[in-house]
Amino acid sequence: MNPFEMVVAIVVIATIGSVLRARYGIGRDRHGNDFPLRDDAATQAENQRLHEELRAMKERLAVLERLATDNNDSGARLDREIEKLRDRT
Repeated sequence: MNPFEMVVAIVVIATIGSVLRARYGIGRDRHGNDFPLRDDAATQAENQRLHEELRAMKERLAVLERLATDNNDSGARLDREIEKLRDRT
C-alpha cells in the first residue's frame, strides 16, 4: 500500500466514523467528551426537574444568606425561619 492509498483509507475511516456518530446522535465537546445530541422527552423532563430543584435551592440559599447577615440576634426568630425552610421541602 503506497502512502496515498493509506491517507485515503484513513480519511474514509474517519468519515465513516463521523457519519455513524451523527446517525446514533453522539457528539463531542472541545475536550473530547461524548454527549447525546438528541433531545427526547425523558431528557426534557429531567432538565425541567433539575431547573425546578435549582430554583428551590437558590430560594433557600437566599433565605439562609438573609438569616446569616441579619443584625437581629433573636434565637427564637432564627428557629422559626429554619422551621419554615424545613416545612417547604
